[in-house]
Amino acid sequence: MPDTTSSILPLGDLTLREGGRIPSAQIAYATWGTLNADKSNAILIFHALSGTHHVSGHHPEAPAGCDLWAEELHDGWWNEMVGPGKAIDTDRFFVICANYLGGCYGSSGPASINPETGKPFGSTFPHLNVADLIETQIPLLDHFGIDKLHSAIGPSVGGLLAITLATRHPERVARVIPIATGFKTTVLNRLILFEQILAIENDKHFNGGDYYENEDPRIGLALARMISHKTFVHLDTFEKRAREKLVEEEEMLSWFQVRDTFQSYMLHQGKKFTERFDANTYLRIIDMWSRYNAVIQGDADSPTDLFKRCQEAGQKFLVFSIDSDFCFFPEEQAELVGHLEAAEVDTMHITVHSAKGHDSFLLEPELYTPHIRELLAD
Repeated sequence: MPDTTSSILPLGDLTLREGGRIPSAQIAYATWGTLNADKSNAILIFHALSGTHHVSGHHPEAPAGCDLWAEELHDGWWNEMVGPGKAIDTDRFFVICANYLGGCYGSSGPASINPETGKPFGSTFPHLNVADLIETQIPLLDHFGIDKLHSAIGPSVGGLLAITLATRHPERVARVIPIATGFKTTVLNRLILFEQILAIENDKHFNGGDYYENEDPRIGLALARMISHKTFVHLDTFEKRAREKLVEEEEMLSWFQVRDTFQSYMLHQGKKFTERFDANTYLRIIDMWSRYNAVIQGDADSPTDLFKRCQEAGQKFLVFSIDSDFCFFPEEQAELVGHLEAAEVDTMHITVHSAKGHDSFLLEPELYTPHIRELLAD
């Protein structure tokens, strides 16, 4: 399968749900496989919080306008799941993935140049919500002439988008696969996300988000990533990954000395993340996540009202839980499934037994492949 490069879809001037405006907006996207004659074999994948639109293949060239394309991004983040003969088989399906609005990998985001000022948007880039992101991906389907997706798939934060697409535009998708995600953001996650917001806001270089002409708020972003990282990785896996050698991060510590490999590993993860992600983008996405409620994003009166649309459209849902997930706990998927079943939506709920925590969907494709293949072949 040939590797794809980023393409750009212009969106024109956007007005968002909360009143913000983005002039001359665009999203970056990539595709794999071939769209069939009746355009019925398209699958839209939504990436996780810090993911990219390069789901599969090898992509050493950075998307246009992106200066954060670190080497770890060169290989697709779901190479083991998407490709010829794999669970999401690109010999059969036409796969699309777009970098989210507000992103830092080619789509319009805070680091993009505002054409009206000639300077980066920075602090003027507006707040986003999940419905905004969905409404920027509908033109992408229209661009290819796709009236109805075969499937929409989203792990983690991407699952919020898959659910919102299915409920805001039920006529546009037949099968929905939310993986390790939720129906609404829990109080615990709101607090964890708020800690990350405070970490970035209180970096001395943040400057309210207007830092592009000076020094980036790297310490704040690193700390935010460290706060989140412990929810992505199960503690048993964390212990196995921790380095044997202690590494002192001088720019982040002055008086304190790193005492064990766990502290060293966490510092390494935080610092590495700052080399490939933008702090303002991170803020926009976790702010969006912290306020997520599928009923509100779907402009519905109740969960039953929301998901009745899916039942009337004949959708099928395949919901995955991970029993060791500390980011989106299995109870969150149980709540989602309960609402789907109450609305009589055709739903299957699979619990994956894993020792790898939330990151299982990235690390253990063999646990998901049989069920995904079965639904896609239906």
